[in-house]
Amino acid sequence: MKDFYAHETAIIDDGCNIGFGTKIWHFSHIMPNCKIGEKCNIGQNVVISPYVSLGNNVKVQNNVSIYTGVICEDDVFLGPSMVFTNVINPRSAINRKDQYTKTHVGKGVSIGANATIVCGHDIGEYAFIGAGSVVTKNVPAYALVVGNPARQIGWVGEYGHRLNFNDEGIAFCEESGQKYSLINSSVKRIS
Repeated sequence: MKDFYAHETAIIDDGCNIGFGTKIWHFSHIMPNCKIGEKCNIGQNVVISPYVSLGNNVKVQNNVSIYTGVICEDDVFLGPSMVFTNVINPRSAINRKDQYTKTHVGKGVSIGANATIVCGHDIGEYAFIGAGSVVTKNVPAYALVVGNPARQIGWVGEYGHRLNFNDEGIAFCEESGQKYSLINSSVKRIS
């Protein structure tokens, strides 16, 4: 008996490691040797390529392809039709499978619908990538980025709300009450 749910139209190749309580929906393809954590939700028409690693409680919305080289930590949200790349200079006539570039997505990151993440960049924990953004460089933890190319316009807390820092570099999340500090362009949760 499986410890996960897969819709009858989903294709799951041999060699996958899929965690307890994960759900895989219509027309999705899970390719060999990928690792999917516990309690993930893999939406409709999703492709997860070989050797991809997803942590626990990762939510993948419809029409997302997660290519070899992508690593997502726990609690990541991948919005509808967002895109990862895995080769810097793709050409149809040139096989560059040995040149896949890693992309690391930190714990709690949210990536909005139709965003593009150009490979080879790290997205720090709890960062928020706005819908339609094109990420072309590393994104700091807790950063809020939007646009093409994506640029930082502020900071967010772990609940996804904007943080407004006072003159002492302290901010509170309006929903959770969590306290954050901003020192030298770096945000940390302090309570």
